[in-house]
Amino acid sequence: MPRGEREARMAWSRISEPEDARALKLVREHGAEEALAAVLDGSAEGAARYLPRVETLDIEQDLRVVSRLRARVLVPGDDEWPDGVDDLEVPPHCLWVRGPEDLRGACERSAAVVGARSATPYGESTAGEIAAGLCERRFTVVSGAAFGIDGAAHRGALAVDGLTVAVLAGGVERPYPDAHRGLLERIVATGAVVSEVPPGCAPTRWRFLKRNRLIAAMTRGTVVVEAGLRSGSRSTAREATKLARVVAAVPGPVTSMVSAGCHELIRRGEAELVTDADEVAELLGYLGADLAPVKRGEVRPEDDLGEVEKVVWAALPVRSATGVASLAVHTALAEREVLGCLGRLQLKGLAAHDGEGWRRPPRRPA
Repeated sequence: MPRGEREARMAWSRISEPEDARALKLVREHGAEEALAAVLDGSAEGAARYLPRVETLDIEQDLRVVSRLRARVLVPGDDEWPDGVDDLEVPPHCLWVRGPEDLRGACERSAAVVGARSATPYGESTAGEIAAGLCERRFTVVSGAAFGIDGAAHRGALAVDGLTVAVLAGGVERPYPDAHRGLLERIVATGAVVSEVPPGCAPTRWRFLKRNRLIAAMTRGTVVVEAGLRSGSRSTAREATKLARVVAAVPGPVTSMVSAGCHELIRRGEAELVTDADEVAELLGYLGADLAPVKRGEVRPEDDLGEVEKVVWAALPVRSATGVASLAVHTALAEREVLGCLGRLQLKGLAAHDGEGWRRPPRRPA
């Protein structure tokens, strides 16, 4: 049986499911050890629901597994405990962690990048580029290691030797999906793999949904890259909104059902539209320090012309020259005004006089 607060919390993570409000109430009212003792003697409210799992409880075995995996168990109050998790209405009893990275430090400047499992090449490419760009701006990329957008985000971070954290719905020693075994080992080697359920636990549908709230809580904001109208990544966005975190979404083709969830988030004002890592960093980063470059179209010499000069410039032919009188007719200006504008345009390199009249000079390459 457990000895001390840490082992008692390990036990609670095994005998209760994630986001079990009744278990949390018992632990908060009595402490993890006393609450567990109350379950054993039957005095705790609702104790019967936990007894079947108590009978199979083996903390010594869990400790051996933790040691074999070179893992660690974090509890509230530990230096490495991520602060954002405490914002949850029902936070986890403990976190099981593999990997060398300090989890709290990794989450201080972090972004969740999530999306559809059945992602398109466009979505995976965009997720990878955003993740890589965020890592280059010293963000940690957090995701769920699933197929599609999650995997692309992790790979994008690793491609630039960035820091990435995978939050699993099952035990930290169970790669899921199995095809991502190699990816998760790479994350374990440099970052962190996290779960609130103990080793040996299978990733079930309800655990995936509960896992999403951890991803939202641990990060400064969530970026959704491709999501259908019923996508699980939209639940991550909802959790982020509940926790007053920033939510952003990447638009896709209007005909793509894989992006319909992103479009709906943007249309309802539930997410900011972003297209690259610069825009995500501006949303999630430090005020004034992570500003995105202003996006502008091509700057042309004629952009700074006055209104009358623009009229004369627009009337100038490109191939054949024309006279001042003809320009006056086309622009409805006096010939004196036209001639004055032509002089100013010539000084700016926007008009040329070839002896027969006036024309635009050939445009020089930028």
